[in-house]
Order: sequence, then C-alpha cells, then structure tokens
Amino acid sequence: MTETKREIERKYESDESGLPDLTGVAGVASVLDKGVTELDATYYDTSDLRLASASITLRRRTGGSDAGWHLKLPVGPGVRDEIRAPLSDAVPDELAGLVRSRVREGQLVPVVRLRSSRDIRELVDARGRLLAEASVDAVRADRKFGGEGRAQWTEIEVELADGGDPVLLDKVEKRLRKAGVRPSKSASKLARALAETKGGHPRPKDKGPVEPVTAGDHVLAYIRAQRDAIVELDPAVRRDAEESIHDMRVATRRLRSTFRSFRRVLDREVTDPIGAELKWLAGELGVGRDHEVLAERLDAALDGLPSTLVSGPIHDRLRAWAKAGEHGSRRRLLGVLDSQRYLALLDSLDAVVTDPPTLEAAGRKPDKVLAKAVRKDFGKVSALVEEAMEQPPGTDRDLALHEARKKAKRTRYAAETAGPALGGTAKTLVKSMKSLQSLLGDHQDSVMARITLRELSAVAHAAGESAFTYGVLYAREERRAERVEEALPAEWKKTSGSMEV
Repeated sequence: MTETKREIERKYESDESGLPDLTGVAGVASVLDKGVTELDATYYDTSDLRLASASITLRRRTGGSDAGWHLKLPVGPGVRDEIRAPLSDAVPDELAGLVRSRVREGQLVPVVRLRSSRDIRELVDARGRLLAEASVDAVRADRKFGGEGRAQWTEIEVELADGGDPVLLDKVEKRLRKAGVRPSKSASKLARALAETKGGHPRPKDKGPVEPVTAGDHVLAYIRAQRDAIVELDPAVRRDAEESIHDMRVATRRLRSTFRSFRRVLDREVTDPIGAELKWLAGELGVGRDHEVLAERLDAALDGLPSTLVSGPIHDRLRAWAKAGEHGSRRRLLGVLDSQRYLALLDSLDAVVTDPPTLEAAGRKPDKVLAKAVRKDFGKVSALVEEAMEQPPGTDRDLALHEARKKAKRTRYAAETAGPALGGTAKTLVKSMKSLQSLLGDHQDSVMARITLRELSAVAHAAGESAFTYGVLYAREERRAERVEEALPAEWKKTSGSMEV
C-alpha cells in the first residue's frame, strides 16, 4: 500500500555555523529543537542512471518517522511528489511500475548510500501549528555502483508543512540570505553525491538543437516533445491522475499525425509501423475513457431536465451503464503499460529521435517544406467539410463530419509543428482548427450519445420500464447536432480565411 505526499522544499549550502536563528521570520512565533535523527538511505537506479537523468529518485531509507521506500517524481522547481511504500528488502512492485517507462529492460541496482545526521528544528506559529521544518544535515555519501568514491558535506534543508503557504519559504530564504546562506547548487542530495563521487554521471537530457534550422529540426523537435510527454505521463496514468490518460492519448495522436503529415521529411517505411503502434496505444488508452466522457455527457443532460420529464429508473440505469464501462478497464491499461509491446514502442520513439530516418526534404528550409505539408492537410479538411455540407442530414453527413474532425485535428498538429518556423500565420491556423475541431467534436459526441440512448431505451423497454425520458434526451441531442450543422457554414468561412500559410 502506498501513500503520496507533495514535498515542497529548498536546499542551501552550509558551513560550520549551522542554522541561523529563524525566530521572528514573518509568521514564525517559535523555533522548536526536535533533536538529531540518524538516517540511512540507499538510492536505486539503472547502471546508466536513467532515473537521475530525469530528476527522479528512488530510495530505501531507515531512521526517522517515515522509514520505508520513497519514490520522488518532479512536479516543478523545488516541488516533488513523494510516493511512499512500507519497508521491504526488494523494490516494491508498484514503485517499480511507476519508473518502468524510464527503466524499461534495465535493472534497478543500489548506486549510492547516504547516511545523514539530521538536526531538526520545527517552525511553528503563535497557535503552535507547524509551518515548516528546517534541518542541518551532515551527509556522508558512498558510491555503490560505478566506483568506490566517497564524499561528505553539510547542507540546510527547509521543507514546507503539509498545506502550508509557499510564501513562507521566500521569507525564510530572505533571512537565510541575510545570514550569508546561499541556495545549493545541487537539486538533491543524490545529485550532489553523484557529482562528488567517482563513477558515471547522469546523461544530459536530449533537447535537440537550441535553435531549429531545417525542416527536419522542427519536425524532430515536435516529435521529441511528444515522446517526452508520453514517458513523463506514464507514472501519472498508472496513478490515475486527473486528465493524465487524456493527455497521453493526445501525445500519441500528435505523434501519429506528425508522421503522416511530414512524410517528405521522415521515411515512412520507418514511421508507418510506429504509427500503427501509436494507434494501438491510443485505442487502449481510450478503453473506458470514451465511455466515461459519454457517461458524463448523459448524466449532465439528465440533470438538466425538469423533474416532470424524468420517468422510470433512468438514473439507476445510467449509473449501472457507466459502471459497467469502467469494469476491468483500469487493470487492462496497467497491463498495457507493463507490456513488452508498449516498452518496444517507447524504444522505437527513442530511435526516431536519436537516429532520425530523415529524407532529403529534412535538410531544406522549413518555410516551404512545412507550409506545403500544412496546406495539403488543410485541403483534405476542406474537401470533407464541403462534402458534408452537400449531404442531406443523416448517416453520410455524420460520417463526413467525423472524418473532417479527424483531419482538422491533424492539420492543427501540423500547424503546431510548423509554428516556430511560420510564426503568426501558423498560430492563427492552430486556433481556427481547434475551434472547428471543438464544433465537430460536439457533433460526433451527439451522434454517439444518440446511439447509446437508443440502446439503453431498448433495454429499458424490454424490462418494462418507461422509455419516455430516453426519447426526450435523444431529441435534445438531435437538436444539438442540428445547431452544429447550422453553425458550420459560418465557422468554415471564418476558418478558410485563416489559411494563409
């Protein structure tokens, strides 16, 4: 069983003078001496330090009030999510899963042992409430893998209490700076230990060229960003963090669209098979997610009806239908993320970034190459929208609008890729495509809602229940789709005017 704690802290260099007096810092009424605690932590990583390269730490620690396994995932500067698991001999399976997108086929081994004598002070307000914990840590580091180096140093650490105001840390830092204390040059104890002991160092993150020059540079920069998003979102998806599945699915779609839009830049013999795997991953991420979104739509629509229009146990049936869609989808998704197929896909994306399968056009100037690709995608959207508007209301129009939505999405992603090279015109097109995509998305959601309502009403009727409310909801969804179709010509005219790349 794990628990998660948001850790907000700052580290400072320290000499022999120890911790300056923090009494009187705005809001701090007292500084309580809590004594010295001995901590013994062994940090785990791969032999090539993949976790450290991503500013992730995994340790087994004894001593103190929180002995056990701690996995720290970066959230922002000075902010990390610490996921704790009970003490055990081996790395807990859940924590190993959370770093699998980084470790992959590698092995987690002890890399550094840190023993710290922690002299703790608690900063409390006038009512005795804990505001923050400040400590002076005397640290001894021993390299366990890749060398036998040793190092020792003293540092000051200030950690905000749960639910505390981060502004307090600014006030404490102001007092520390007045006393001559300066922020640490290392982001963590592990980072400093790796820097000061003999052996390997974390690999610098591959960021590509500082300033993209060629068409290939721009395409690869976009691909790299989406690859990074998938890897970084993996732990959040496993933890079922809000919007994480949606965000990872968007990253997979962006990658697949980029491969398809820029076939003159990257060799499709390499990227087409990867695109097929991305389609598979997006589909697996969608299992349960599409059902959940549709359930929320129907639930909101039902809540918006006057009570006089609600008959039969429709609330119960909708809840049962929503719950049935959730059953098993979580376990299935975790299985996907642990699968060799998924890990192989991540390796394939790495290979595209590190050894790109570029074609001749990749070396050309970006303005012409990227603009041509964007115009081509836009042309497909145009043809589909015009085809849809010529169709009478019904299935054929619905299908054409759905295809137009998918092509609008691809055009948007292509314009995002080209944005740094083409500037404002591409950004305008991104905005227009996003608006069109949203409009057509509402139409497609209405199509799916009506299909579901027909199915549910048939089940309700067979069970001897009133189907009246399903019909009311169906009619409202039908009218909602009609409004989209009525708004489409004006929206499309506005969108067409933005196509200047």
